[in-house]
Amino acid sequence: MSLATWQVGEVVFTMLWFACFFIWIWLLISVFGDIFRSHDMGGVSKAIWIFFVILLPMIGVLIYLIARGDKMAKHNADAAKAQEAAMKDFIRNAGGTGTAEELERLAGLKASGVLSAAEFDAQKAKLLG
Repeated sequence: MSLATWQVGEVVFTMLWFACFFIWIWLLISVFGDIFRSHDMGGVSKAIWIFFVILLPMIGVLIYLIARGDKMAKHNADAAKAQEAAMKDFIRNAGGTGTAEELERLAGLKASGVLSAAEFDAQKAKLLG
């Protein structure tokens, strides 16, 4: 079949078919991922869901989304919050401390006797300029 014999409707239908196929694959991966990361389900119920989704994929995924769609959304929201907290923690730790915090730390070291006045002044001058 050559490309010139395809009608516009066939091309649109084929594009729609490919889009639906990729959405279906994404949905299957999402459902399997949610089944495996659900902490509120035991091993037997996970095995039953997986068996059901593999045996009757269309009906199994539809029933899973109806039965556990709200928990699936909660799992995604919890994962997003955890990832955001980890990112903020990384940025906070990787960013280092500011000048005011360093001066406060140096003043604490000077007050506890770890740094002498000359060492404190040298570190302060280094920080400020």
